[in-house]
Amino acid sequence: MTAGLPGVGQPPRRRLRIGVAAAALTSTLALLCCGGGTAAFFLTNLGGDQENLVAAAQECGDNHQVDVTGNMPRMSDYGQTQMRNAAVIIKVGQGMKVPPRGWVIAVATAMQESALRNLANSTVAGSRSLSNEGVGADHDSVGLFQQRADWGSVPQRMSPDYAARKFYEKLLKVDGWERLPLTLAAQKVQVSAYPDAYAKHEDVASQIVNALAGGAARTVQIADRTVCDRASAKIIAASGWTAPVAGGVGSGFRTASRPRHNGVDIGASRGTEIHATSTGRVLVARCDQDRMGRRNCDVDGYPGKGGCGWFVDILHAGGYLTRYCHMVVKPLVVPGQLVKAGDVIGRVGSSGNSSGPHLHFEVHLDGDRSYAGGTNPVPFMRQRGAPLDGTA
Repeated sequence: MTAGLPGVGQPPRRRLRIGVAAAALTSTLALLCCGGGTAAFFLTNLGGDQENLVAAAQECGDNHQVDVTGNMPRMSDYGQTQMRNAAVIIKVGQGMKVPPRGWVIAVATAMQESALRNLANSTVAGSRSLSNEGVGADHDSVGLFQQRADWGSVPQRMSPDYAARKFYEKLLKVDGWERLPLTLAAQKVQVSAYPDAYAKHEDVASQIVNALAGGAARTVQIADRTVCDRASAKIIAASGWTAPVAGGVGSGFRTASRPRHNGVDIGASRGTEIHATSTGRVLVARCDQDRMGRRNCDVDGYPGKGGCGWFVDILHAGGYLTRYCHMVVKPLVVPGQLVKAGDVIGRVGSSGNSSGPHLHFEVHLDGDRSYAGGTNPVPFMRQRGAPLDGTA
């Protein structure tokens, strides 16, 4: 199989910088994949921490006993005390038998609410005399989750154990919380004035859970069992990611024979459903022009034709971008649409620069849609519990 050759002969394009504020952002993006073109898209609330944290744990499972007293792994922007608070949140979730997806949601929520610090409040009597790691001033909110007075007494809310337990109790009452985008699940618990602010923490929260709990963010729930590295299609890992299609990787990322091949080719039969790998906003969903400037994607392509054929680009929290090429017909999504992990966005085909039905799949970092932003999708997806080649 031969996919398009994204970026052949193309200079690096301007990066899209995704801010951390939960605010609307209009951006004009240049399309790199296989041809060129521009379009404007309205993006909202998909900002994120740009740090590329590396999980400390190589093993995977949900039965790792979290240590809340020893030395904590070092993480960018989070010190020993903050990581210890994250460990407490996870340990409480373990004790309550909450699946690992809940741990990721809880840690991400505390990252947004308090930066994983147990905060007192300058307007709440008695809070500053209790053990704390800083002072806030948001209404009557205190603690890791900035819980208000109706969540409990001041000493209770400023106990990390109590605060985490109350968060999980409310999360577990949310219908279908495991299948909701992280920001929606968190908002149903927190009822925040900034309901879309949680999404940007999902990737780092997953890596913190992996580091503290033995790779637990790489697990999925299958028939009431916790299984590692099996996220595919509508089965979503605790990290919030899933493989776009089930199938082995053929042509690889920037190989010696194809150094400009900016993704991987995943074998799948014509018409196979293609799934969004994570919650995100659709940037592009259209027919890519070939090397002759034609946009004729409703017919099979051929090697050397150029272009991605029918394709989709999705922007995810953390500035990650995924690309899905060579669809058989027009994509099932439109620019600006918010999609959830596992949603069907199109079907496998052979349009564009292709010699047979398959999915050409790319991952880009830092919102950079050019060749320069490309990264190898195989280790990237494996680290999130969604291996493309079916192996751990």
